[in-house]
Amino acid sequence: MPEIKLHLKGTPFQLKVWEALLKIPLGKLSTYGRVAAQINNAGASRAVGTAIGSNPVSFLIPCHRVIQSSGAFGGYMWGSTRKTAMIGWEIAKTYKSEM
Repeated sequence: MPEIKLHLKGTPFQLKVWEALLKIPLGKLSTYGRVAAQINNAGASRAVGTAIGSNPVSFLIPCHRVIQSSGAFGGYMWGSTRKTAMIGWEIAKTYKSEM
């Protein structure tokens, strides 16, 4: 995949969250709490959700890969149908490549 260079503007906290999102592999999911723990701020899952909601390039920084700890997909700026479709597409793509 070719490298894409972005200049993102955000708070230091937002940038940490967005960097953590980039580490979630294609076809895998994480939770708000796990992302908070990953950036060494375990009690900040709500703030992580706010930072994810502020993501200006949602497909490139994959905020759709973060779900609620209950397993519910939760909200998405462009609607839950799109989030579900993106997650399904990624899982199908990784499943296909494993065959």
